[in-house]
Amino acid sequence: MTYVVPRSVVETFYKVYAARDVEKIAEFIDDNVEWTISGPVDYLPFCGTHRGKAAVLDLIGRQVPAVLRVFSFVPDAILIDGDRVAMLNRQTARRTEDGRVISYRVANFIRFRDGKLIENLSLLDSFDAVEQVLGHPLAVHAGHTAGRGNLVAL
Repeated sequence: MTYVVPRSVVETFYKVYAARDVEKIAEFIDDNVEWTISGPVDYLPFCGTHRGKAAVLDLIGRQVPAVLRVFSFVPDAILIDGDRVAMLNRQTARRTEDGRVISYRVANFIRFRDGKLIENLSLLDSFDAVEQVLGHPLAVHAGHTAGRGNLVAL
């Protein structure tokens, strides 16, 4: 039978995660966790895949705060299905470099086993976050324009 993560475990995890309490977060992290943050490493160097409890705690406790000090973590929706959790939230942080405040959306897809987080995939609205980090809109190359003969309808 598949593990069913209790809602109370999920809510408690997000509460300590929002507080950035690394010691309490550690209680929820499996030794062999895989934690991926999808985003542009050139602008948000903490993005990428981090494996193992020590690496994830270093990510949360040192790497992210070296770039952004998250001070608000507001969940918009939490869905739980067996051992899997999907959450949409808004994070607000202060850039360590210059104190500028940025706010961006994040979708988290998490898997638990026996009350421990074993897998996390965080998808940032990285376009919005990078524009805020840079302090100006990104110049987006329009690329190839669609002509009459190269459109595909699905």
